[in-house]
Amino acid sequence: MEPAIPLAILIAVIVFFSVAAPGFATSANLLSTAAELAEISLICLGMAVVMISGGIDLSVGSMFGLCNMVAILLITVAGVPVVPAILLTLVAGALLGATNGTIVAYLKARPFLTTLVTLIIFRGVLNLLDLHYSAKTASVFVMDPVWDWFGTGKVAGLPFSFVTLLVVLVAGHIVLSRSRLGWHITAVGASRRAARHAGIRVERVLLISYVFAGALCALAGVFYAARLSSASARVGEGLELNVLTAVILGGISLTGGKGTVWRAFIGAATISLLGKGLLLMDVGGEVLQTVLAVVLIVAVGLDTKWGKNRGKAIQKTYVNPTLVEYGPLPDVRPGSGSPFEINDRLRDAEAIGLGEVEGPEDVIVDSRGRVYCGTRQGWILRFSGPDFSEREVFARIGGHPLGMAFDADENLIVCVGGMGLYSVSPDGKHRKLSDETNRTWVQLRDDSRLRMADDLDITPDGKVWFSEATTRFDMADWILDGVEGRPNGRLLCYDPATGKTRTVIRDLVFPNGICSCHDGESLLIAQTWLCRILRYWHSGPKKGRLEIFMDNFPGYLDNINRASDGTYWVALNGMRSPAYDLAMRMPTFRRRMMKRIPRDEWLYPSMNHGCVVKVSDAGEVLEAYWDPGGEKHSTITSMREHNGYLYIGGLENNRIGRVELRAGRPEMATTERAGRPATVG
Repeated sequence: MEPAIPLAILIAVIVFFSVAAPGFATSANLLSTAAELAEISLICLGMAVVMISGGIDLSVGSMFGLCNMVAILLITVAGVPVVPAILLTLVAGALLGATNGTIVAYLKARPFLTTLVTLIIFRGVLNLLDLHYSAKTASVFVMDPVWDWFGTGKVAGLPFSFVTLLVVLVAGHIVLSRSRLGWHITAVGASRRAARHAGIRVERVLLISYVFAGALCALAGVFYAARLSSASARVGEGLELNVLTAVILGGISLTGGKGTVWRAFIGAATISLLGKGLLLMDVGGEVLQTVLAVVLIVAVGLDTKWGKNRGKAIQKTYVNPTLVEYGPLPDVRPGSGSPFEINDRLRDAEAIGLGEVEGPEDVIVDSRGRVYCGTRQGWILRFSGPDFSEREVFARIGGHPLGMAFDADENLIVCVGGMGLYSVSPDGKHRKLSDETNRTWVQLRDDSRLRMADDLDITPDGKVWFSEATTRFDMADWILDGVEGRPNGRLLCYDPATGKTRTVIRDLVFPNGICSCHDGESLLIAQTWLCRILRYWHSGPKKGRLEIFMDNFPGYLDNINRASDGTYWVALNGMRSPAYDLAMRMPTFRRRMMKRIPRDEWLYPSMNHGCVVKVSDAGEVLEAYWDPGGEKHSTITSMREHNGYLYIGGLENNRIGRVELRAGRPEMATTERAGRPATVG
């Protein structure tokens, strides 16, 4: 279900009953409701965690009632002091949850049938206890300040139970979204088979989920017992319907793998306030149960509908275009005198691996003159020999290798789309360096995972600086980031000394090419959709400064690499057009386009024709290399200079191009990089 829908329903319920039900919006009613809301919300949180892990727990009402009875009996019959009694009740709830978890996880029983049976068993035990001790549990007087605090205590004017709920919500949010256990719970709910293949101990995760649910039911039972000072067999009867309705209404998916504790709280608040409002309007309990049943049916229908049409809904609502304004489109026509003027310098480029490569997004040459490239199949190919006719699969990584660079030990460091940052040793063995960065703590959405590590370079101190082009779209949908035009990317830094990755700059518009400058103190960052290059000073007297290096290119930028003479090579993987420049200034037009016409008929950035541009360290265009019509190199995404030649890669190309640089220039030499002789770039 779309996350905004549960919140909108909650607001509608509050507004409606504030108008229709006398006394609903009074402070006394809200404080009373807060205490009751805390109890049902704790149970809903337990149910939510179980459902996120891919299960369901229909016994929460019985566990709540049984734990309420246990707390009262421990204090009144067994004579246990209040604090130990509360702790023992929590342990009892955890054991009840463990019973469900053990049967589901280790005996492989179906969660629905398992918890339906334990519902009956727990309710039966509760009835037996009530039958024998009803005279002692009907009305209890406990003279203890801790017990009174649990029942009627307030913190800053709010019931202690509600404050405890807020603490549990924050703790649950941290565990689910920022801890390894939380990630494992979500992974198991999304796909048990995939989670098991990833090395997750599925059974243990399921057991922990049910134990957590049982402990929260016990905590809710303690608050209920302290507030009413009584226990009976009717406590928690039928509560399963309310809790299940609340959790689904809040947006916790029945299929597992999706949901947050905040959504569960929103659903619980909606159901609790709905019941309170109907009670104030003198509506009978039968009507309330009917309303809840209808709400449950509607919520399940919305959840199912959302699951089937999620892709279409995201296309129409998730992509949110913004205003992007360009400068005047540079003239590239022959005879215009522009430094970007079209020529045919790439037309006769030599083809390496013609028909043997697919999508060589980046190319690189090692110290022995061998050429490497990534392919769409997830391979890194190496071409060697006098005419580069010897082709071998250097490494099989799995994802599409994008940016590449050699470190001081001749390891090939690679950005792999959808996977992260990897290292390939000289013998072709690969290992993961990083697939996550530090998370933004103020965001509810987890932004620590690396979706699209793009290009990289290594500074003289050995640190790997790389870009993540977008945090909103996956590898298959990267073009949607161009339609949106928002600052969804970031610059990251991996430190081999610590093995940690940190985010250095956020809110960059599709940062693509990364190049360590000749001064060793700054980086060049290509922003594809803005047709702009930024310069970031990572050390030296200007450390921390971010400035515009060059702006208003005639095309969309990709990789940047150093040239041998103190200048830089820049790849343009597509060319701007007046029509799309105009569309980028009209976000409303692009939004209507996405909603009203099929995706294959959208207006996209032109990504089928590009060139290579050489620029000075002062940001001046020196020369350009074109393949008119894109006959051999339709999409140019990278280039490397080595010993008088320029090697060219392209995301949609079926070859690596090699063109000899213009005659009369001094022979291209290698430079020092990361403490060792390396190819330029």
